[in-house]
Amino acid sequence: MSTVQYYVATSADGFITDRDGGLEWLLAFGMAEFQARYDTFIADVGALVMGSGTYQFMLGQDEPWPYGELPTWVFSSRLLPRIEGADVRLVQGSPAEHRSGIVDSARGRNVWMVGGGVLAAQFADAGVLDQLLVTVMPVVLGGGRPVLPVDRPLDLRLTGTYPYPSGAVECAYSVVRPGAGDQAGSATSSTMRVGSVSE
Repeated sequence: MSTVQYYVATSADGFITDRDGGLEWLLAFGMAEFQARYDTFIADVGALVMGSGTYQFMLGQDEPWPYGELPTWVFSSRLLPRIEGADVRLVQGSPAEHRSGIVDSARGRNVWMVGGGVLAAQFADAGVLDQLLVTVMPVVLGGGRPVLPVDRPLDLRLTGTYPYPSGAVECAYSVVRPGAGDQAGSATSSTMRVGSVSE
């Protein structure tokens, strides 16, 4: 069964970009120490979801499309360029409208919600986000785009952590569905709440 996962890196104060919308702060850490776990993660991914801003960022990179022929669902209200050899599917509407099509396209593997944070929050608010895999980087930005600006609180269950030599920590959370609170706690997990961001 497919799991819809938001796999993302964030600053220690909860931002995925700096105040100018840039990612230079993140790219400065490099990829070497994170590569092995990323390779394990992407091997289980059967489809991707991203917003138009993330897709356009990918288009602007002077590199080949990194996701091969994996179905890539891009939520956008406007037409965007296609990438030769990539299975890019431009869609409009709510996450709930497209969930079944997205999951079916993954063919039993997981769905990676690439970002951005606003689209990931829409998936969370619609109840179609299952897991957060958040790597907290050892830096404070003081502002930027928030990692998950949900409209209402979202309960999470911590299922694992992995520390990196740089001081970054990967945290895995399952989304706790309403009515599942009694099953959330255990000797190896704990529950937390992500609050809404309205400012």
